[in-house]
Amino acid sequence: MYITVGKLVSLMEEFAPRCLAADWDNVGLQVGDERAEVRRVLVTLEVTPAVLHEALMTNADLIITHHPLIFNPLRHIRFDEPLGALLRDLISNGIALLVAHTNLDACRGGVADILAERLGLVGLSPLAGNPEKLFKVVVFVPRTHMHDVRMALADAGAGWLGNYSHCSFRTLGQGTFKPLAGSSPFLGQVGQEEEVEEYRLETIVSETCLAKALAAMRKAHPYEEVAYDVYQLANEGAAVSFGRIGQLPQALSFQELSELIKQRLSVPALRAVCPKGEYLTVAVCPGAGAGFVAEAARRGADCLVTGDVKHHDARLAQDLGLTVFDAGHYATELPVVETLCSYLRDCLQGKKTVVASSTALTPPWQEV
Repeated sequence: MYITVGKLVSLMEEFAPRCLAADWDNVGLQVGDERAEVRRVLVTLEVTPAVLHEALMTNADLIITHHPLIFNPLRHIRFDEPLGALLRDLISNGIALLVAHTNLDACRGGVADILAERLGLVGLSPLAGNPEKLFKVVVFVPRTHMHDVRMALADAGAGWLGNYSHCSFRTLGQGTFKPLAGSSPFLGQVGQEEEVEEYRLETIVSETCLAKALAAMRKAHPYEEVAYDVYQLANEGAAVSFGRIGQLPQALSFQELSELIKQRLSVPALRAVCPKGEYLTVAVCPGAGAGFVAEAARRGADCLVTGDVKHHDARLAQDLGLTVFDAGHYATELPVVETLCSYLRDCLQGKKTVVASSTALTPPWQEV
């Protein structure tokens, strides 16, 4: 009745598909064995010595974290350095590590959406990002494997239309082929022309998920040589963005909005640049989102709520007349931990595996 690491990887993939992660990111299973059973999952923003100690004390078998522990390629693993010591302790104690970073920022219901909803924003749309190219994948599948191939495509991110997943269409027809010398056919005999009932299965897939979807389709397909077509479509997908823009239910003053942010994010203080008299349209980017200053101003936002704002980003906001509230990297991302816990608990109903959020993680900055 315990779930495996691999199944939890799949559940996280359904919530935050890896194809949404930035090219420079490192997400997925970083430490561990997908075959291992998991008695207890610990969810956190990042792995610190205190979080690892908590995992040991609570007998956690898997840590799910937002910030990657292994971000850049490793040149060495030294146990007298912080990263090496954490990796040593994870491996020696059989604790797996699963990372969902920028894919969790960008996905539906992920970090950006949670921050926007926590502040009460409505009418949300992506803050920035170009619309994704869309492709139609058509594959010819024997009746016996149609379901497996369809599910493989869907689980790899194909078939998404707005708030609908697993979208596809199929028609039944007759396929013909003749296996030649050197082939190893799934159906028929070498040298004999064969005719078989096949489905024409078609679905839509975004550019970021295309390679993964094709790989999953080929793996699930029984044929030695898979017949499929890929067409680029004129219609476009939604923009993939780490930020959101929306409206407050009613206009708020600078003081009112400041207090709202502090209350909803449980922070004692904010940094703010370029105060205004009234706010209605609000942009958000959890973590370090100062790179969205210019886009937020271009989209007509009255302010940007984010963290880790540097001096020159603040100057740019001043020049553009955009208020920026810096609530900190930690506070703008922390709400996602409980969201992930709730999602996993719902998925694991009836299983013995326990999901808990870290109580040992604290922000690096202290108010003095």
